[in-house]
Amino acid sequence: MAHRTARVSRITRETQIEVRIDLDGTGKSEFDTGIPFLEHMMEQIARHGCVDIMVHAKGDLHIDDHHTVEDIGITLGQAVLKALGDRKGIRRYGHAYIPLDEALSRVVIDFSGRPLLVQHVDYPDRNIGRFSVSLIHEFFQGFANHALATLHLDGLRGENSHHIAETLFKAFGRALRMAVEHDPRVGDVPSTKGML
Repeated sequence: MAHRTARVSRITRETQIEVRIDLDGTGKSEFDTGIPFLEHMMEQIARHGCVDIMVHAKGDLHIDDHHTVEDIGITLGQAVLKALGDRKGIRRYGHAYIPLDEALSRVVIDFSGRPLLVQHVDYPDRNIGRFSVSLIHEFFQGFANHALATLHLDGLRGENSHHIAETLFKAFGRALRMAVEHDPRVGDVPSTKGML
């Protein structure tokens, strides 16, 4: 079976972003975004999701990281949607619980065609290094909106903001992997409506 791949570019007055993805990859990643913490988090998605991800981005980081982080989430969502194609035969739903020391997070995803992000995560700190934790919401909001996915993120416990964030991204990778996998018993779109 051919690999499900996509390449998407997004160019605005604020950012220039290129994303390549292989949903049937092995977890390889390549990043050049100017935002080291986000790159560390996206590496978790690739590794634990067994998807190959390449993201090159130039943004108005002299202002702050907001536009770049949000637009990477948007472009990554567009790339996943494109790579999924007609979504026939996928599992559609994915979920994962991931711990990291004292932190535990749960992520549930549904490639439903209905974009929605529900997030219940509390971070003890406003920043991880120079990275604002509020941008994690912006990243996943952009992804959910443009991958046409329903996404629930729950930080169940944790005292270290880096640990909490990392469990979210790892759990997202695992949930993504489950949801996009082919189910050999499903030959059509996994919906009683006949479409997603």
